[in-house]
Amino acid sequence: MLCDGYTDIPAGKLATVVTYLEMTAPPTTGKGDSGDLSLRRLGAADVDRYLALFRTVGGPWLWSSRLTMPAAEVARILADPDVEAYAVVLAGEEAGLLELDFRGGDETELVYCGLVESAVGRGTGRALMQPALARAWSRPIRRLMVHTCHLDHPSALPFYVRMGFRPYKRAVEVMDDPRLAGLLPPDAAPHVPVIAPPR
Repeated sequence: MLCDGYTDIPAGKLATVVTYLEMTAPPTTGKGDSGDLSLRRLGAADVDRYLALFRTVGGPWLWSSRLTMPAAEVARILADPDVEAYAVVLAGEEAGLLELDFRGGDETELVYCGLVESAVGRGTGRALMQPALARAWSRPIRRLMVHTCHLDHPSALPFYVRMGFRPYKRAVEVMDDPRLAGLLPPDAAPHVPVIAPPR
């Protein structure tokens, strides 16, 4: 249990407040226009492409969970028929990442949903969410979940709420700074200063 007040975070670590959101029924709003956006499925043979896209999309927000895994483990995830990972293609170029995890039975997680910085703020997120929600609710699920944290884009949380998700829980996540481990470049996420342990 966390106590009120401040808690020191050791040098080399990051701490973030995570907000969990859920959707318990398909949205009732009509489908939007996805324009020239399409999805390209990624499988076990696409580990290098997947990880490169993961770094490009998530690096500015310090996504690192897939980067800490051995490539063989990432390949196993991508090979699982209950995991759907996609490169988001915009005007012929890969511009985002979408990943749905159906391994929870009737509870599904929108694990990753992100765009490269040049695609943000142009309505592309809404266009991407339409096929993401359609794919999620095409299976017999009762709950779709997603989480975001204060290291993510500041518009992420209000965007998910606008899309019909409801916040239901918060947590504090403490993790190693992926920049210090060499998983991301030292200048990634300049809005979050690197505090290295003393040598």
